[in-house]
Amino acid sequence: MSYIRKLFNYLARSNKAGTENEATRRLWVEKKLTSLPAGLRILDAGAGEQQYKKYCTHLNYVSQDFAQYDGVGDNVGLQMGKWDNSNLDIVGDITAIPEPDASFDVILCTEVFEHLPDSVLAIQEFSRLLKSGGQLLITAPFCSLTHFAPYHYSTGFNRYFYEKHFADNGLKTLSIEPNGNYFEYVAQEVRRIEDVAIQYSGKQRPHLLQRVAIWMVLGMLNKMSQTDRGSSELLHFGYHVHAVKI
Repeated sequence: MSYIRKLFNYLARSNKAGTENEATRRLWVEKKLTSLPAGLRILDAGAGEQQYKKYCTHLNYVSQDFAQYDGVGDNVGLQMGKWDNSNLDIVGDITAIPEPDASFDVILCTEVFEHLPDSVLAIQEFSRLLKSGGQLLITAPFCSLTHFAPYHYSTGFNRYFYEKHFADNGLKTLSIEPNGNYFEYVAQEVRRIEDVAIQYSGKQRPHLLQRVAIWMVLGMLNKMSQTDRGSSELLHFGYHVHAVKI
């Protein structure tokens, strides 16, 4: 029985379906930032712990955040446990950043929009702050579970949100890339079943047959993802968006 358990644990780990959300997003941001010409002034809006600052050593980096999330929030949903808001350059409202018009060459805003009461106001502010020809790099979930509560106001954003509000605010969309697809997203949540069950259903960790069932579902989703034909239009992790100020 121990051998069988080890075998199925190995098979579950070797199946990558639903595990590449963050890695794919990080790689996209890294490529965009490292390809920017040296010396540009960049605003990391909603920078939090400034995880992407390391890719901006060739840039004039400015971080901003409202700095109210402490890692615990209201103890609802998914929380980080701890969160370091120190060393920010600007602390304040993302929709009213104390900088002159056209003062940035690039604005980066990653996984922030769902935490804003009005993300359209942020787009308006970004347009004001960007120079003509300046670049806007945004990632945000297409669908998300409750996290960082109580600062979680939207579960996600479709491509039409960006197309509509960018066009209304003098921004031209260069690319909108979906991260993952329907099968990858479902696989991500299947992997989360154990932790969610323990927290919300009082269940113990799955026994062997339940683990086998989970592995079989993940295997199915993995194969379906490999032959995917556009299911991201239904559901995926989130969009990676690149726009320019007209």
